[in-house]
Amino acid sequence: MRGRRWLDLRRGRLDPGEEAGSAGVGPARSSPSLGGPGRALPQNPASGRSSWDADRPSSPASPLMPGCELPVGRCPDMCPAAERARREKERRLHRFEVAPGCRGDLPRADPQRAVKEYSRPAAGKARPPPSQLRPPSVLLATVRYLAGEVAEREDASRAEVASFVADRLRAVRLDLALQRADDSETAVVLEAALAVLLAVVARLGPDAAHEPADPVLLQAQVQEGFGSLRRCYARGSGPHPRQAAFQGLFLLYNLGSVEALHEVLQLPTALRSCPALRTALAVDAAFREGNAARLFRLIRTLPYLQSCAVQCHVGHARRRALARLSRALSTPKGQTLPLDFMVHLLALDGPEEARDLCQAHGLPLDGQERVVFLRGLYTEEGLPPAGTCKALVGSKLVGRTLEEVVMAEEEDEGGDRWKSRV
Repeated sequence: MRGRRWLDLRRGRLDPGEEAGSAGVGPARSSPSLGGPGRALPQNPASGRSSWDADRPSSPASPLMPGCELPVGRCPDMCPAAERARREKERRLHRFEVAPGCRGDLPRADPQRAVKEYSRPAAGKARPPPSQLRPPSVLLATVRYLAGEVAEREDASRAEVASFVADRLRAVRLDLALQRADDSETAVVLEAALAVLLAVVARLGPDAAHEPADPVLLQAQVQEGFGSLRRCYARGSGPHPRQAAFQGLFLLYNLGSVEALHEVLQLPTALRSCPALRTALAVDAAFREGNAARLFRLIRTLPYLQSCAVQCHVGHARRRALARLSRALSTPKGQTLPLDFMVHLLALDGPEEARDLCQAHGLPLDGQERVVFLRGLYTEEGLPPAGTCKALVGSKLVGRTLEEVVMAEEEDEGGDRWKSRV
C-alpha cells in the first residue's frame, strides 16, 4: 500500500484530502553537523543545536515531542491565502510572486506564483492550523514549480534565484515537520527539495559572495536538507527507492569528512553495495588519497545531481593537484608542462582556464601553451579559483530540464532492491 501511495504522490495523483499518513515526525537521531572536509558547521551557542536541526521547532510544546498529536495539512495552495493577503498589505511580496502586468503602489500576489516563505518557529508562538500547512502532494507540486519555473528564470541573477528558492524550500521542510505524513511521502518531497537546492547552489557564479545570496547560509541549508532526509531514512519505513543515490550525494557533498564517511559506512551492507554509493565511496577515497587523475576521471562520469554535490570541492582538489605537480617538477631552471595536459588532468574547461589557474598560483607561462614550474614560485593566496565547471557539471543536463532531473520517476539503478537482500 505504501509503495502505491509513493507512486501516486510522485505522479501527482493524491489530492490534499487523501494525505492522512500514520507516521509522525519522531525525535531526531543525533548526527554530527558537517561543513566540508573535516569541518563542522557552527552550532547555535544558545541552544547547542547544529544547523541540521534548524528547521525543527524549538518551542517547549514542540510537535516533535513524544505523544504530541500532529495535524494533517489541508492548504491547497503553494502559499496560504492569509499569508498572501498579509504580505500584500506589508509589501513583502517577492517580484517572482507578483501577478503579471500588475502595476501601482500595491502589487497583487499571483496565487499561481506566490510560495509560502519561511518563518522560524519560536517559543510561545502558536503552531499553525491545518489550513496553513500544505500536505505532501501540494509540497511536491511546490518543489516542482520552483524547479521548473523559478530555478530556470533568465530574467534574474542566479544569486537572487538561489536565495528565493532556498527560503521557500526551507518552508517546505518546516511544513513537513509540523504535520503527520507517511515517511515514504515525506522522503519523496525532501529528496526533490534537496535536489533543487543542490542545483541552484551549484549554479552560483564565483562572484556570489558579493550578491544577495549568502554562500555560508546556503551551505548550512543544504546540510539541513540532508539532515531532514537522512532522519527520515533512519526511521526505517519505506519504500525509499532513491535512498542509495541521496546517501551518495551526502557523501559527495562532504568529501573528506570523517563524520560523513563514518555515517555512510554504518549503512546496511546491501545498501552500500548499490552502484550510486559505491561510486561515491570511490570518489571520496580518491579525494582523500590526493589521486587527482582518478578523482577527476570519476567526477567526469557522475550524473548531473552528483556533479552538483561535488562541485564545491573541485577548486580545492585542483589546488592540491597543482601543489603536488609543483613539488614534483619544480627545479631552479624550471620545467615545462603542456597546458593541454593540465586541462585533461584537472578536467578544466579549456586552456584559458588552465592559464588562469596557473597564474593565480604564481606559476609563469612559456608562451600560451606551456606552464613553467620554477622552484619557489608556487603560492596559495585566499580561496582556490572556483572555475566554471561547464565540463564537469553544466554540460551534464544534456538537453533535460532541471524539473525533469529533480522529478525523475525512474528509480535509481539498484536503489530499490537493497531491502530484499538485508
